[in-house]
Amino acid sequence: MSNKVYLVDDEPDLRRAIERLLRAEGFKVESHGSALEFLARLPAEADGCVVMDLAMPGLDGLDAQDRLLAASTRWPVVFLTGHGDIRSSVRAMKAGAVDFLTKPVKAEELIASVGLGLARVREVADLRARYAQLTPREREVMEHVIAGRLNKVIAAELGTTEQTIKVHRSRVMEKLGIRSVAALVTAAQRLGVSPAGGEAD
Repeated sequence: MSNKVYLVDDEPDLRRAIERLLRAEGFKVESHGSALEFLARLPAEADGCVVMDLAMPGLDGLDAQDRLLAASTRWPVVFLTGHGDIRSSVRAMKAGAVDFLTKPVKAEELIASVGLGLARVREVADLRARYAQLTPREREVMEHVIAGRLNKVIAAELGTTEQTIKVHRSRVMEKLGIRSVAALVTAAQRLGVSPAGGEAD
């Protein structure tokens, strides 16, 4: 169970104070003084929650979040800001941020937000384990399904029967523990799986 927190803030005193707080709560903390430093040491897969200052020299928090998304890695991010605005908070949340907290941050709010972020990491890890159980053909069918294609269209494109596609589709949903196409699309986004052909028909 992941309990790792990546703390990114250019203010040394505040960074140390937050690090002490998180460690006291049992979290394993890795601190960075800049977004560029954090990104340079980024693991290939999200294994923790990021607590990041919004306004930093060089590369700010929102731009760092964009780079995380561009890498197709769904890192949960909790933003801290001393002078946030509505536009920044909306942009952060639309990009999947866990929370947008104002400095001086309340300990209970930060701990709760980090807990939510780590819960997301565990959910994605479980989803990846389930996805690993899919056969190559089932993954192929999944990519067509999230593209919005009908079974008969998928069957024609893959050179098989509609009934066979129905079986594969059912197995995909069962193995992933998903009941609807909408949930499958969400799962695919969290896994970084793209629709076949890029766009829905």
